[in-house]
Amino acid sequence: MAMELEELKQIIEAGIPDGEVVIEDLKGDGEHYAAHIKSESFKGMTKVKQHQMVYKALGLRMPEVHALVINTSY
Repeated sequence: MAMELEELKQIIEAGIPDGEVVIEDLKGDGEHYAAHIKSESFKGMTKVKQHQMVYKALGLRMPEVHALVINTSY
C-alpha cells in the first residue's frame, strides 16, 4: 500500500525536526512524490549524506514509497 502525502511529510519532519518539508504528488496518483527539504542540518554535508538523512528519517517505511525524488537545501 502506498503512503499518503501528509504521512510522508510528517515522517520526514519527525526525522529532520528543523526541516521545512514540502511534498509534491508528481502524477496525482499518490505513488510518485517529490520531497523538497530545507534544513540547516544539511550544512556541510554532501548531497549523498543529505539524502541518506532523509532515507534514515523514513526508516522501515521507505518500501511503502513507490517513487520519491529528493531535493535538499540549507
